[in-house]
Amino acid sequence: MKPTTQTIPAEQGQNKMLFLACFVAIVTTSFGFILRALTLPQWGAAFNLSKTQIGEIAGVGLWPFAISIVLFSLIIDKVGYKNSMIFAFVCHISSAVITWFADGYTMLYVGTFIMALGNGTVEAVTNPAVASMFPKEKTKWLNFLHAGWPTGLILGGVIALLMGPETNWKLKIMLVLTPAILYGILMFGRKFPLNERVKAGVSYLDMLKEVGVGGALIIVGLIVFQIGSVFGWTSTVNIIVTLAIVGLFGLYVRSFGQPLFVLMLLIMLPLAITELGTDSWISDLMGPEMAKIGLQGGWLLIYTSTIMVILRFSAGSIIHRISPLGLLAVCSAVAALGLFLLSSASGVTILVAATVFGLGKSFFWPTMLGVVAERFPKGGALTLNIAGGVGMIGAGVIGAVILGFVQDKSIDTSLRTYDQKNNTALHSTYATDQRTSMFGKYQAIDVTKLAQAAPSDRETVTTVQETAKKGALKTVALFPIIMLVSYLLLMLYFKTRGGYKAVVLHADDDAVATPGPTPA
Repeated sequence: MKPTTQTIPAEQGQNKMLFLACFVAIVTTSFGFILRALTLPQWGAAFNLSKTQIGEIAGVGLWPFAISIVLFSLIIDKVGYKNSMIFAFVCHISSAVITWFADGYTMLYVGTFIMALGNGTVEAVTNPAVASMFPKEKTKWLNFLHAGWPTGLILGGVIALLMGPETNWKLKIMLVLTPAILYGILMFGRKFPLNERVKAGVSYLDMLKEVGVGGALIIVGLIVFQIGSVFGWTSTVNIIVTLAIVGLFGLYVRSFGQPLFVLMLLIMLPLAITELGTDSWISDLMGPEMAKIGLQGGWLLIYTSTIMVILRFSAGSIIHRISPLGLLAVCSAVAALGLFLLSSASGVTILVAATVFGLGKSFFWPTMLGVVAERFPKGGALTLNIAGGVGMIGAGVIGAVILGFVQDKSIDTSLRTYDQKNNTALHSTYATDQRTSMFGKYQAIDVTKLAQAAPSDRETVTTVQETAKKGALKTVALFPIIMLVSYLLLMLYFKTRGGYKAVVLHADDDAVATPGPTPA
């Protein structure tokens, strides 16, 4: 399929400026992400946080995204894109201020929570806006848009790393104000396009029916269970609240939803864990090995992000040669290989493994959003953004936390084993009291006690910690393998139906399937 111009000449300049504003807004979301990822070790040392607590803070930088992206998707056609972006701007500014004055776990958690709300609102606006501006090249332009994510990782990461580990983390966090103020200026005076669903005359109820009970059960369940963990609700309460909300929704829409859409939501979970969950931890996980070659662990994330930027801006030519599902299948296999290689890499081979992983994860997020936008245009902003919301909450609730939990449990077990073999008492000396997370009970290393330990003890415990860090990547490698199997099955499904086709809406409210880039 040849690329086609999607706008009339008079609109081209406006669309380019609006796209730039959306791009910078996405850059802002990743600025906050990378700056927090790089300061997590400093927070851990400054406030004596466990690995699981650090994982919880990393996680709250992701899962509230789902709350704002879903809520704004439900009302965005009424509230307006511009008003939504004002809310996002306020969130980004206030998050930076709260984090600056943080005095412990709670304020760090709250500041990160507010940032995530702003990030979700940004995507609630930018994803449907770009899809509406370029309705026949959605996957291509969504890849262009989400090249803003790794661009922000690179810019924010390089600046923070060049400031050095000795620089106060508060100064690094305030860097997020630069892109935030810029997108606020760029958004001023911009006119957003009418959503494709609204333009085609698809009703609000029909939009909700695309999601249906099946889709609502996934996103509502994830949000309620995470909120329940924050407020200490029991599993029974979480289930009752989830079923009540989904039940009322079901009575209104009287639709299970599109089965394929429900499946896409399930696949978004391992996808987001693989990409964002790993990115939340990668600088910390690979820090010890990177230090051996004289580099900070954060440079690894900068390197893989550079690969992502290059490839996402090349998405147009790649997508016209391979179907979106074929591309996702290939990327899944490559990402799994990259994670396995990283889990055992040392020295310069780390860069080789990181290259493989960077190639694998590059197209995950925007291409999945592109598939959802192409297959379910009647769902408007809702289906598109719920997919992103499920992915982000999956990365925050499961991905970021499970990586911290796996490390703590591995350290716990390894120290106990070491004590038994060598008749020592390292575990009882340096482990914290038992703590509880959503994945179970664990004991972490007390950072304060370890800092005061004898050199021999500190060396032994540190070695155990470093082994646990790398080993956690093997656990994550299972997720892209699940994705690979899922995409291969989807490709077989579409092959029996004549190949993958994008669905195009017309003004008469008829959804017509047109041939995609290539058959799946």
